[in-house]
Amino acid sequence: MGNLAFVGSHSINGVSALHTELMKETVFADLHRLYPERINNKTNGITPRRWLMQCNPELVTLIHDAIGDEFMDNTEALQALDPFADKPDFQDKFAKIKRANKVKLAQLVQSRMGIRIDPSAMFDIQIKRIHEYKRQLLNIIEAISLYDQIRSHPELDWVPRVKLFAGKAAPSYHNAKLIIKLANDVAKVINNDPSVRGLLKIVFIPNYNVSLAEIMVPSADLSEQISTAGMEASGTGNMKFALNSALTIGTLDGANVEMRDWVGEENIKIFGMTADEVTKVRAEGHNPRAIIEQSWSCRKPCTRSRRASSPPMIATASPA
Repeated sequence: MGNLAFVGSHSINGVSALHTELMKETVFADLHRLYPERINNKTNGITPRRWLMQCNPELVTLIHDAIGDEFMDNTEALQALDPFADKPDFQDKFAKIKRANKVKLAQLVQSRMGIRIDPSAMFDIQIKRIHEYKRQLLNIIEAISLYDQIRSHPELDWVPRVKLFAGKAAPSYHNAKLIIKLANDVAKVINNDPSVRGLLKIVFIPNYNVSLAEIMVPSADLSEQISTAGMEASGTGNMKFALNSALTIGTLDGANVEMRDWVGEENIKIFGMTADEVTKVRAEGHNPRAIIEQSWSCRKPCTRSRRASSPPMIATASPA
């Protein structure tokens, strides 16, 4: 069907720069050689009217007072905010707005789920369709590892963190349902363990929709965009979070590539393999056990008897 659509069309667009090039090199390589001008890029986008002006009006007011209203029609005008980044007065007002948004989400979680979360903690949020390549599983494993480290090293200065998950799953996608169950099972253990003293909580918010997203997105401190490189066609949640001031941690996949180019490498945390490296690993074979053995925190469960021989923890308070 894809080949027929290609032949019958005068223009084919990819939805991010990375995946437009992948279409040329893989799926439509033969047709691209015949029609080299036909494939072009149109990166997916979002509407700032909903994902900034409607869902975060206090931040809009702050921006308007600083740089005027041009950004409402042209988001590139937000670059005029750069000189305000180091101004204490602007920082204080910004911090109060972020906290108010976090309080709003904390109240929603309390009312819907009966779980109390601290607005002073880092809100680490992953909103994605529940899917294996979106790697919610990786995020859950990271939560387990963090939980293990906190219990093994309570003397360290940990930054309190709330990991929040949300998203839809296809009705017949069995593995997606297992990922949701795992997230809730892990949450049940961690949230009820007094030894972590509120330093870590896990929350999977059910019944995800746009109205919920409009509360979650402005409250995020950390935006998880960790799909396997080369798998996510574009992604627009990353843009919604970034527009509302969340720091992005992610892979070089989809629109993350273009976001990095716009915000600068120092303002986004990129990790993991590139799409080309993923393709190479798949061709050569993947041995997850070897990767686990390379990680001290994943290799063996921590126990109190191992504390004396445990290596020092590095960057324990880093939000990434």
